[in-house]
Amino acid sequence: MSDLRFEDHAVHSPATRGFRLNKQRGKIMGVSAGIADYFGLDTTLVRVAWVIGTIAGFGSLILIYLAIGLIAD
Repeated sequence: MSDLRFEDHAVHSPATRGFRLNKQRGKIMGVSAGIADYFGLDTTLVRVAWVIGTIAGFGSLILIYLAIGLIAD
């Protein structure tokens, strides 16, 4: 047998460390800042997406935001 070893040198993506709220950069509960950190986006873009989604969904994203804020660490 040969001494070949295969090692995974993949860059660690945000998915490997899990989702966390970011209360230091957050305005209300840190959900938008946590999502921005997780996906590598700008926090302002995530906040604008929440507002547009809330308006388009007749307020249903407010419940999802609260659920994420209460369930996530």
